[in-house]
Amino acid sequence: QVQLVESGGGLVQPGGSLRLSCVASGSFVRINTMGWYRPTPGKQRELVATITSDGITNYAGSVKGRFTISRDSAKNTVYLQMNSLKPEDTAVYYCQANSNRYWGTRAYDSWGQGTQVTVSS
Repeated sequence: QVQLVESGGGLVQPGGSLRLSCVASGSFVRINTMGWYRPTPGKQRELVATITSDGITNYAGSVKGRFTISRDSAKNTVYLQMNSLKPEDTAVYYCQANSNRYWGTRAYDSWGQGTQVTVSS
């Protein structure tokens, strides 16, 4: 089982910045893609950004150019640098990790508890 613990959320004014962190721990031999998601009306969660184990990134169109995802594989940690924040970025941000518990077994997704980001003046 994989445990994900997010941190770094908070209240920030429009135009401000925040950096989210997510640390993975538990039983796994490999973490594949890691990412950040947030809920939107009509969807359970929408992709914000993902990063593969090779460093390939993918962003939602609404955050491209403002958010940057990165990871430190040695620390099993993924980050989300959020700049030029807008009120519509307000949400609970969930960390996701796709991992293999043992070599040769199917990978599965784990989720963190979420961290609140509020953008308001």
